Amino acid sequence: MTDGQRATAGYVAPFLAFVGFMALEKSVFHSQHLYPLRCLVTVLAIVLFSRPYLSFRPSRPASSMAIGIAVFAIWIAPDALFGYRHHWLFENQLLGTSQSTLAPGDQADFLFLACRALGSTILVPIAEELFWRGWLMRWLILPDFTKVALGTFTPLAFWGVALLFASEHGSYWEVGLAAGIVYNWWMLRTRSLADCMLAHAVTNGALSAYVMTTGAWRYWL
Repeated sequence: MTDGQRATAGYVAPFLAFVGFMALEKSVFHSQHLYPLRCLVTVLAIVLFSRPYLSFRPSRPASSMAIGIAVFAIWIAPDALFGYRHHWLFENQLLGTSQSTLAPGDQADFLFLACRALGSTILVPIAEELFWRGWLMRWLILPDFTKVALGTFTPLAFWGVALLFASEHGSYWEVGLAAGIVYNWWMLRTRSLADCMLAHAVTNGALSAYVMTTGAWRYWL
């Protein structure tokens, strides 16, 4: 394996492991009972491929946490203030519906919920930031992405990643787009994957706490 191939695997493998296993759960098992196994596979991908490309030392920790809280507020504000989620622009055959796939038993299972919250708060930010802003945002500028500095701006890279990040979030595409724009902007400002991971982790951690305390399971698709 060449250096370029190793770098690509490091940035892409955890995301592919997480998303691939999620697709398998939805299409074959129609439940999230295997979520702990999804997390385990993602952890293995991070350990095997991503360690040389990871840093957990943000340059602006306080600001990154504030960004994370702001994105959390953006995420829940439309439903809390306007309640338009069931409009056809957000719920249709292409995007699906804002309905959780968690079984009632899972919603009452402490160990499962703890695993789901930890996965959302820790693993998802690592896998997604490696992929979206660590790899794709640079690959769209130059396929030999290791020659592109983190936080390099081009319109295609910035907006392409924001739009694709939005599409990943189904019926929540509009808040996904807003989140993608904010995280992209934060990457431009900090040029730090660790700062983006921290912001993303705070968003997901706050959302996980909100889901479990209010029963708003629809946010856990």
